[in-house]
Amino acid sequence: MPEAEIIAVGSELLTPEKIDTNSLALTAELNGIGIEVVRKTVVGDDRERLADALRDALARCAIVVVTGGLGPTEDDVTRDAAAAALDRRLIFSEEVCEAIRVRFRSFGRRMAEVNKRQAYVIEGAEVLANPRGTAPGQWVDTGAAVVALLPGPPRELMPIFREDCISRLRAKFPARVIRTRLLRATGIGEGDLDAAISPVYTRYRNPVTTILASSGDIQIHLRAHADTEAQADALLGEVAERILPLLGEKVYSRNGDSLEVVTGNALRERRQTLSVAESCTGGLLGGRITSVPGSSDYFRGGFLTYADETKTELLGVSADLIAAHTAVSEEVARAMADGAKQRARTDYALSVTGYAGPDGGTKENPVGTVFVGIATPSGTEVRRLRLPGDRDRIRNFAVQNALNLLRLALGL
Repeated sequence: MPEAEIIAVGSELLTPEKIDTNSLALTAELNGIGIEVVRKTVVGDDRERLADALRDALARCAIVVVTGGLGPTEDDVTRDAAAAALDRRLIFSEEVCEAIRVRFRSFGRRMAEVNKRQAYVIEGAEVLANPRGTAPGQWVDTGAAVVALLPGPPRELMPIFREDCISRLRAKFPARVIRTRLLRATGIGEGDLDAAISPVYTRYRNPVTTILASSGDIQIHLRAHADTEAQADALLGEVAERILPLLGEKVYSRNGDSLEVVTGNALRERRQTLSVAESCTGGLLGGRITSVPGSSDYFRGGFLTYADETKTELLGVSADLIAAHTAVSEEVARAMADGAKQRARTDYALSVTGYAGPDGGTKENPVGTVFVGIATPSGTEVRRLRLPGDRDRIRNFAVQNALNLLRLALGL
């Protein structure tokens, strides 16, 4: 299976202000033709460092894609560095230079002398025309490997890659297929999940399994390589069907859909409705639900009741109840869910109240204590949680737990 490396060039990419997004788009294109990207590197505008990075990449991979550094200024070093890494000369091309002149004339400008630097071509390279800019790309086939030098601006880079590089890659490398499958689970820790399924996935080199966790949501990425889509899908199915029974109801999605999509689809299919009452999450729960297009089919609205008085005024939570148990309690979470369900006239209602920190909390209910409630057609349930992390993490964990409570109530 052919493997590729991407090298992004530009000192600005090593600062906090600029992010390399080209490599993401290139990875998607390469994966689409069955080529695995195994490494991505960012190198500043330094000839020697870039040449070293190219030599290292060529020693490992058959395909190296370099983006950026093809401009006309002294800090555009990609041509020089690539020539040095390949031990080839740079040759001035009058044909390329004339194409750049024509490009400048097309928008009423005269080409500056410095732009001649863009007309130097690596010995033996094919020039990749750039009708959207002045920096042409270059394609070098060494026999053992190929190097593609591409301009940095995405509007120039991606058309050149799609129009000129993909066909060349397909002609040189055997056709392969990369297929992925994404399972999602919640209500289980990353370590516990891995302990449950690692005896299965570690037996396979293909598909490759990757586990990612974020605020209570765990993604299990399966990635298979094969000659055909049917073969790749069969490999994915084999591993997935061995993993799923080990996780049971913890798995909420077999196709990568998020928890808000899964629960929303069920509500829509059943023609049921949902409302929320939020305290410590301050709208995050409603935001997750309404991030799904068409959520107005089942979501009626929410109540942001941060203050105790607002809980009483908007949700009808008794002031005496709050005084007796505090706003962060099972009793108040229950009353909030019941109040939202009644006042929004919905089939289901979720409530969240807790101490997200960094201040607040009590000895009995320290920071990280959250109560999530759900009012359903058959009754109301509340769960007490002790959530880890800082304020943002606690709030996001709370939202995930509330949505999972809805999932379980829906029998999903």
